[in-house]
Amino acid sequence: MNFSDLKVFRAVALAGGITRAAEQLHRVPSNVTTRLRLLEADLGTPLFLRHNKRLSITPAGQLLLGYAERILSLAQEARDAMQDPAPRGALRVGTMESTAATRLPGPLAEFHRLYPQVTLELSTGPTRPLVAQVLAGELDAALVADPATDERLASLQVFTEELVLVAEAGQPAIRSPKDVRQSTMLAFGSGCTYRRRLEAWFAAGGVNPQRIVELSSYHAILGCAVAGMGVALLPRGLLEIFPQRERLSVHALPAALGRTHTQLVWRKGAPSSNVVALAQILQAP
Repeated sequence: MNFSDLKVFRAVALAGGITRAAEQLHRVPSNVTTRLRLLEADLGTPLFLRHNKRLSITPAGQLLLGYAERILSLAQEARDAMQDPAPRGALRVGTMESTAATRLPGPLAEFHRLYPQVTLELSTGPTRPLVAQVLAGELDAALVADPATDERLASLQVFTEELVLVAEAGQPAIRSPKDVRQSTMLAFGSGCTYRRRLEAWFAAGGVNPQRIVELSSYHAILGCAVAGMGVALLPRGLLEIFPQRERLSVHALPAALGRTHTQLVWRKGAPSSNVVALAQILQAP
């Protein structure tokens, strides 16, 4: 059973006969008859009752007609979608948690306003797993930290973040890792770009952290920092939405460590109209 057979069947069912359907399809009647018989043989049931050179649809044919209408309509919708660049369908986007919390509320509200026909699916995670999901086709695009190095990816810089060290309120000024009173790292799992930067900072200062406490959210990381459990590296923007900001000490870093770029990444090739629309909104002033 293929689209051509379903078109022939639908034409005969709606026209009520072979000759009229053949005229509409610009085929010879014998061809239409052959296609019908092959379809009936494939399905293993008669679709029409034949009597006195007239056809009447069987119950099985009536059932198939409903399916044929839906299948052919969906096929036409798919063709229209391929030819129409307007965003539509699903858009699966991954993002770092900090970006979702501080950068995306406005742009996503604008995306929903402009493209209500797009179903936006958002998931959060560290950079490395998000990149792997994009490459595997599980995400259409992702917002990740630092430039994409995989040659299979295309990228667009959309945000610049200032990263700061945070610790308990009583922590004196931090100029090097040796100044950290509680040298425990508070961080996400090993796939997090900010964690790798903090590890590199400790290593460059010749300090081996006492331990690494892995947490699953920035709320937990900041809460542990307030409690004096360690030091964390995170975007300054997160502090603006943290209600206990006054219970933290915040320490600036050199630009090489304290500045990072958030990239929108997707697989190379022609990006979908949904990804293009999202990129345009993220780049808007």
